[in-house]
Amino acid sequence: MKSLYSKFVVVTTGIMLLSGLLAFFISNVYYQQKLKSYNDQKNTAIALNVAAFTDEHPDMNLEEYLQSLSAVGYQIYLVDSSGRETFFGAAFRDKQLAEATKRQVLQGTVYHGILHFPHKTFVTGFFANELKNTIGVPLTHNGKQYALFLRPDIKLLFNEMHLLFGWLLVLAIVLSIVMVVFATNYLVKPISRLTAATKRLAEGDFRVKLDTNRNDELGELSNSFSRMARQLEQTEEMRKEFISNISHDIQSPLSNIKGYTNLMNNESISSKERDSYASIINSEIKRLSTLTKQLLLLASLDRNEDMVKKRPFNVGQQIKELIQSYQWAISEKGILLSYSLPDIEIIGDPSLLNTVWDNLLTNAIKYNKPSGSIDIAIEVKKDALFITFKDTGVGLSRTELERIFERFYRADMMRSRAIEGTGLGLSIAATIMKLHEGHIYVRSKEKEGSAFVAELPLG
Repeated sequence: MKSLYSKFVVVTTGIMLLSGLLAFFISNVYYQQKLKSYNDQKNTAIALNVAAFTDEHPDMNLEEYLQSLSAVGYQIYLVDSSGRETFFGAAFRDKQLAEATKRQVLQGTVYHGILHFPHKTFVTGFFANELKNTIGVPLTHNGKQYALFLRPDIKLLFNEMHLLFGWLLVLAIVLSIVMVVFATNYLVKPISRLTAATKRLAEGDFRVKLDTNRNDELGELSNSFSRMARQLEQTEEMRKEFISNISHDIQSPLSNIKGYTNLMNNESISSKERDSYASIINSEIKRLSTLTKQLLLLASLDRNEDMVKKRPFNVGQQIKELIQSYQWAISEKGILLSYSLPDIEIIGDPSLLNTVWDNLLTNAIKYNKPSGSIDIAIEVKKDALFITFKDTGVGLSRTELERIFERFYRADMMRSRAIEGTGLGLSIAATIMKLHEGHIYVRSKEKEGSAFVAELPLG
């Protein structure tokens, strides 16, 4: 399998060669359509000027004049009416010329050999050293008729320049290929490093280092990859943490169920003890049921946003009814509850939003101090609704505040395990708020309490 580096070099070199060929063909078309007629007109004017000059100076030596003219860069063929031929300057490679053409020029017709040179040739046809690739004009000197055929001596005009142009072309191609190779290395090397980093990441090594100082798409890709690696590392840590926590949360009730089931098999225990053990077993089963329901709800929220069934409902009345269902738990802990819940109708999924209020209220109860307080308030500010659950509980540290809404995270694990919970409630609440185009945030100080605020857009 070819590497990206070799592919890039081959493709770029191919593009250079293809563009060179296309440029050659385009220049050929331009020559045939534009330059050919221009060169013909220009050389025709030169030939006519030569003929006019010789006609105006009958006393000069015609052959010496044409010889001097050939020395400055022209190939000349002179033929008179008797058929006497004379060549001046560099020799023609092909001296074939139709006799009819010579007679026509002697009779006064101008021969446009450059213009009518075969169209099938490339632009190099201009350089064809052939007698028929000339301009022919009638020339009169001392009363004698001649036919003058003239063309530029390309070799003499260019002299050694054609060698220079050839070397420049070769050097340009070589330098282009060298620069392509180095440019390809500059572009492909980061991708190769990224490929190696991807393989390491797939093997579970999240500590990959990439060059993120480039100010281009590859630099942006490297930055995104590094962020992804850090997020994957955090996700992996949370996964391990979750497995540890969930294993404890499952193992603990299962161990209790097993232990109390074994005790119930003892025929010597009293009826009262048996009822007590059964009550504990039921409590542990309920705990496992709550855990599985939360896991299923979280998975459902992730998979399908269509599960949100919005309709108008009174959010103030909904929270009041929720408070009534937890009145026994509030009274049992001696918590002072106050609330300001005006009747406000919103559009949302009442079942899912009730789960949010339920999680916030149960947390405020569970993590509150004995004889503490809870304050619940609903406020409307501009186009948003703010529902606040404020408590005087244990509060959260700065580290816990940063991760409190992360999935599977439980604040202060040693403390949390003394209180029933799965660490999924706030993650579920945050997901539900997001599905309602809202969000949830918290203000808290350790040992002073917390205030969870749910913000929902109105309208």
